[in-house]
Amino acid sequence: MKLLIVSSAPLIYKNQIPFAYSPYVKELIVLEQFSDDFIFCCPVWEKDRGLLITEIPFTFKKHFQLKDFNLSSFSNILKSFFFSFYNILILFKAMKNADHIHLRCPGNIGLLACFVQVFFPNKPKTAKYAGNWDPKSKQPYSYKIQKWVLNNTFLTRNMKVLVYGEWKNQSQNIKPFFTATYADAEKESVKKRSFENRIEFIFVGSLVIGKNPLYAIQLVHELLERGYNVVLSLYGEGAERNSLEKYIEINNLENEIVLHGNQDLETVKKAYQKSHFVILPSKSEGWPKAIAEGMFWGCVPIATKISCVPFMLDYGNRGLLLEMDFEKDVNQISGILENQMLFFNKSNLAGKWSQNYTTDVFEAEIKKLLSK
Repeated sequence: MKLLIVSSAPLIYKNQIPFAYSPYVKELIVLEQFSDDFIFCCPVWEKDRGLLITEIPFTFKKHFQLKDFNLSSFSNILKSFFFSFYNILILFKAMKNADHIHLRCPGNIGLLACFVQVFFPNKPKTAKYAGNWDPKSKQPYSYKIQKWVLNNTFLTRNMKVLVYGEWKNQSQNIKPFFTATYADAEKESVKKRSFENRIEFIFVGSLVIGKNPLYAIQLVHELLERGYNVVLSLYGEGAERNSLEKYIEINNLENEIVLHGNQDLETVKKAYQKSHFVILPSKSEGWPKAIAEGMFWGCVPIATKISCVPFMLDYGNRGLLLEMDFEKDVNQISGILENQMLFFNKSNLAGKWSQNYTTDVFEAEIKKLLSK
């Protein structure tokens, strides 16, 4: 089977060796197992631009290169107009060559691919919608168009669209799905330490405005002001690093709040294992892997009410849902710090739930989809 991957996620070539965003590579490895011929249709970056990348550990024969574009300025809008026509032609050529078409949405490339796939109704197709599928959420208009096309059974045929969470009034195209980091073999019963010594919080994600790392820092800062012996470790890099460092320095928080930068999977895993809480006050998510990963190791999740997060946290039974009202959120966290039995109960429920979603289950589900 010739499996085509259409994505905005770039490939970066170093000495003719292909690299890509590390979590993306993990999913590609799973997909590649069930294909005879792997085909990419995506942009190329000359540099990694600070992206955490990993070498793609398998060979592929074809890469249909697309033009990368964005709409951040008037000149870019003009370029995108011409690049779009070029990309549409390449997408047609790539899809014609494929036995199975797999789209990665949302994104600029995903938008074009949603329309091009309409002309291939008989080819089996899957799409992973990595963003927020919540029909009521505020999203860019281009995202709403992609969701509408993918959900429309007249325009989009022979397609299974993998979305995060379960939503009412969806077409037969839509299949609730998940993503995974850890294997069945890594499952273990997790017993967190008590609060007698330090209480550890962890943030894992890009240090960008959308992930809201400053809010996480401010929450922990206020807990310190209230006398709690808490620490926060942040793993990730991004444009907000300098401003976060300044906040930490100005408030003399160097011993309680530490920026660790990008770290390998094993280092982050050990950090989850010794942490009590995983916090992610993000403004937009699909399936927040940091939350699922932390829960796997018994961390009590603290996250915003976006996308499928309320479902993941069982509407607060296995975590804390942030209101994004600072006083209310601090009080909510303080409440669980004063009640260790409540913490241990939520930790136990979080671990049991997350350990249902392993890479073994993920691979089995992908195999079913690609074999149809």
